[in-house]
Amino acid sequence: MRYDLVVIGDSFAEGRGDPDGNGGFTGWVPRVAHRLGLSDVLNLGEYGATTTDVVERQLAKIADVDTDELGVAVGGNDLVRAYDHDGFRRNLTTIFDAVAAPGRRVFTHDYPDIPGKLPGLPPEHRDALRARFAEANDFLAALCAERGVVRYALSTAPLCADPDMWYPDGIHPSALGHRTIADEIATLLS
Repeated sequence: MRYDLVVIGDSFAEGRGDPDGNGGFTGWVPRVAHRLGLSDVLNLGEYGATTTDVVERQLAKIADVDTDELGVAVGGNDLVRAYDHDGFRRNLTTIFDAVAAPGRRVFTHDYPDIPGKLPGLPPEHRDALRARFAEANDFLAALCAERGVVRYALSTAPLCADPDMWYPDGIHPSALGHRTIADEIATLLS
């Protein structure tokens, strides 16, 4: 099957934080597609998905899919839950190796300061999570450079410091955040 854009990942890809009024979510994915003039979109973003979920379930769903644009938005759940340093790195490497194809542009984003937005987190846990996120961003930057993956540096984007860009849960972008992310990713890919 052929799609103009395919995105795999977690609730960040799903669009959580940007309700569509019909019980679902809009998010940044369809907005990027619109900005790039792409119409056939497959978004497998799934609430709670980890890198293991993408490796074990989502990669099989796109194995025979033809696309020139493929987005990967996963890893945040790994970083805030039961973290397996080596498994996380192995899974990300597996994902980017699996989605690479001649003529295909693969893109992703790094991890924003979710620990700084989580309400009620004790300072020692917040500091430990921030260190984990920073290490993950360093690994992802190196992996993207090695694999030729376009990386949107969400962690340093000005929107990360603006509370209006974030849903009250502190984890997901708000509707405004998703629109801004879409604009910035589309600009990066243009």
